[in-house]
Amino acid sequence: MIEVHNVTKHYGQTVILDDVSVVIPKGGITSIIGPNGAGKSTLLSSMGRLLPLEKGKICVNGLDITQTNSNILARSLSILRQENQFTSRLTIRELVGFGRYPYTKGRLNKQDHEKIDMALSFLNLTPLQNRFLDELSGGQRQRAYVAMVLCQDTDYVLLDEPLNNLDMKHSVAMMKQIRRAADELGKTIVLVVHDINFASAYSDKIVAMRQGKIIYNGTPDELMKSDILEDIFDTPVKVEEIKGQQIGVYYR
Repeated sequence: MIEVHNVTKHYGQTVILDDVSVVIPKGGITSIIGPNGAGKSTLLSSMGRLLPLEKGKICVNGLDITQTNSNILARSLSILRQENQFTSRLTIRELVGFGRYPYTKGRLNKQDHEKIDMALSFLNLTPLQNRFLDELSGGQRQRAYVAMVLCQDTDYVLLDEPLNNLDMKHSVAMMKQIRRAADELGKTIVLVVHDINFASAYSDKIVAMRQGKIIYNGTPDELMKSDILEDIFDTPVKVEEIKGQQIGVYYR
């Protein structure tokens, strides 16, 4: 599990994370939702040690992230940033291969190539593996970045807005593949997602943030209520149900 204890983060005088504590259970998918500026990506980046902790403590599978060697942590935890920039011209296969760096430092062996093949196949990228990143659509590049993270083969996977640049069809496909990674590969996946319908349909747990605080933490059934969503997003929301089954969330 991922344990976050009393984490605080400021940008200048602005409080981004305000004494945040939460436990992310091992296994399944936990989605972090909330309005813009709620602190979602900052919390995820803090879990992934991309941002230094001002106050508090974060442990991943019992490892204190501030005290653990980077190579050891990189074999337990991987993260997809919201923005990814590569200046050199890379093929998809070369990009995905970067996920093996914590193990082989760039000297790929047979096992590494097998992991690369698996990640490419899992994201349906095998036919595109020799194409350069600058020849791809934004959605194809996003799938390649997710494949790189999966290729790292960690128990814990953090994904910051993995649906960036994806249309509806490819967003659905991506969420299905993320669900498969949790169910078939046994990954613990934490993702920041803006679409409430995707969060409710594919998550086991949902953490809701607002103004740097966690204000709700529970199952989709517990949180997908009109009054709760209105409190999270400060806007009128309607949850449509048929025979007790949620079919969609609408902003009014």
